[in-house]
Amino acid sequence: MPLKASELILNEDQSIYHLNLVPEDLGETVIVVGDQNRVPRVSKHFDRIDIKKSRREFVTHTGWLNNKRISVVSTGIGADNIDIVLNELDALVNIDFDSKSVKEELTRLDIVRIGTSGGIQTDIPVDGMVVSEYAIGFDNVLHFYNSEHIQHPEMQLAFIDHMDWSVYKSIPYVVAADQELTGKLMSSRVIPGFTGTNVGFYGPQGRKLRLGLEDEALNHKMASFEFNGLKITNLEMETSALFGLASLMGHRAASINCILANRITGEFSKNPAKAVDKLIAYALEKLVGV
Repeated sequence: MPLKASELILNEDQSIYHLNLVPEDLGETVIVVGDQNRVPRVSKHFDRIDIKKSRREFVTHTGWLNNKRISVVSTGIGADNIDIVLNELDALVNIDFDSKSVKEELTRLDIVRIGTSGGIQTDIPVDGMVVSEYAIGFDNVLHFYNSEHIQHPEMQLAFIDHMDWSVYKSIPYVVAADQELTGKLMSSRVIPGFTGTNVGFYGPQGRKLRLGLEDEALNHKMASFEFNGLKITNLEMETSALFGLASLMGHRAASINCILANRITGEFSKNPAKAVDKLIAYALEKLVGV
């Protein structure tokens, strides 16, 4: 049955609504970055770039590196944007835009987030790199989908109890990265992580400028949470939705972040641009062997 025009929204040129891409624009390995200015910092490593398209905060470069076709796409900030990007990436490969129907044979994408983050354990160094094995989401996106079968309820309930979590906040959910894709990013140069995905940059991450916080001890309580040896290592704003939606859609997802700040010690990177460039080079080396 064809999808309704209000569900699958295409532009006049038959590109997908937000990303402004047509199916042939996309590689089967997709790097997602939050900052649109980070897209050329990734694609400059490509052997050649075939496609450059943009709309709003969504910038895409597609090209070749070591005989592998790769797209790098900026998502903007937040799990709500991940909801847009993941659904539209999936539509590009798994929906027939002519018949407006889901394809019988589905394509699996490899989707890797290259991002920045703040550490909440004292032993995680600024400028270090964290590869997320799990993520806990405070964003609520996954609860709008049939997703209980990919969540980890025991860990979720243990976290809620430990934090004395307010009933006025979204129920946290825990999801896992794809083990095989994540394994490609692992080495002695990175730290395995359990990443917290927040709904904002200031209060939701325990930052205080002029406004008071609902829980002044938020980050310290998160740092002290432990479940079967797992501790929350870092905070950012995208990974949980990426893992959850990719898993539901049958794609493989991984996330690697450089630690620009340590929220417990109060340190911040002295050269964040250098740290991000090191992260990009490392991720490409591990994904395509450059």
